[in-house]
Amino acid sequence: MTTFAEVHHPETGSSERPLVLLHGGNVASWMWQPQVAALTDRMVLTPDLPGFGGRVGEDWPGLDMVADDIVARVTGHGVDGPFDLAGLSLGAVTALRVLARHPDRVHSAFLSGAPLIPAGAGVRLISRLQLAFWRAPWFWRAQAMAFGIPQDARALYVAHGLSVRRETASAMSTEVSAGGVPAGIGRYSGPLLAIAGEKDTAAVRQSLAVLAKAAPQAKLRLAPGMHHMWNVENTALFNEILRSWLDGTSDPRLLPVPRD
Repeated sequence: MTTFAEVHHPETGSSERPLVLLHGGNVASWMWQPQVAALTDRMVLTPDLPGFGGRVGEDWPGLDMVADDIVARVTGHGVDGPFDLAGLSLGAVTALRVLARHPDRVHSAFLSGAPLIPAGAGVRLISRLQLAFWRAPWFWRAQAMAFGIPQDARALYVAHGLSVRRETASAMSTEVSAGGVPAGIGRYSGPLLAIAGEKDTAAVRQSLAVLAKAAPQAKLRLAPGMHHMWNVENTALFNEILRSWLDGTSDPRLLPVPRD
């Protein structure tokens, strides 16, 4: 398993706001390598969530405590003011807790692939089957193919998946599967971009409407032709869209999602 630094300093002096990137479930901060390489003009922080990556031995403490942990770690690295926040999948769900609990610390939020609809019986059954095959390498290879992860990134995805404790995955999955938007999200009134891959699951795409009801300022978009982990599926597209958002605009290639 490779390690990935938590703090990435700009190549030269920068006045840009720091950016915090929150990784998805069953991966770790290393998933952001393609983005860190393209964002050398600002400080970028890529913390591992408890139970993943360099913190694989830690228990999953619950989303609220994970959100508090993220802010504490960012502050510990000298970032006392507002930062930009981006998260994918579990990282997007966690980012919503950061917005709800620490709204004054986030200037803008870029969220992709947040599952917010309570899991149905079929999804819960699949989750139980996944836990049953958790130690099987073929299971992780199949997951990598389903998520559209490029061939050169699959070995790392499989290796890390096998390192995550089943107890961590079960606790995290149970909490995320409950769905919903955290209480207090209305305290955050800053810029919010919510994205789903055009080829992501129906539940993730439908979750955009759930978020819109709780956060009226949210811009709802689909990433054309993309699956769930599109930061590695199409690195150039993801990086350009993220860069546009950090610069204060919404990339026109994103597909608008009508509000109900």
